[in-house]
Amino acid sequence: MSGGTGAFGELPISAASRMGEPEGRTSPEELIAAAHAGCFTMALGSILAGQKTPPELLQVTATVTLETSGTPTITSSQLDVHGVVPGADAASFDRAAHDAERACPVSRALQGNVEIRVQATLDEPALGA
Repeated sequence: MSGGTGAFGELPISAASRMGEPEGRTSPEELIAAAHAGCFTMALGSILAGQKTPPELLQVTATVTLETSGTPTITSSQLDVHGVVPGADAASFDRAAHDAERACPVSRALQGNVEIRVQATLDEPALGA
């Protein structure tokens, strides 16, 4: 598999990578997680910038769950975001993260089929930064 834009090279993909034996290959679920994390990060950065609190750092991990009993089905996507956002407090960061989840096109594509959860943590800037 390869991306049409050339942004990434060929990615080997296999059924074994779904079951915890990736051996350097990816799976459709991993690709969905990467797309969800990237899309959500872009939406959150845009929302925060629009609130005049642009982020210094956003780190997002998406964990997609594949239920394998019966017909394999993606059941959830957990978005964990850590951010360093000068001028934001924990409550405003959490609201922005939930707004970003609703604004992200990948979230909207998954909505109604996949449970989406967001855990937002506002981190302090590193000392000396």
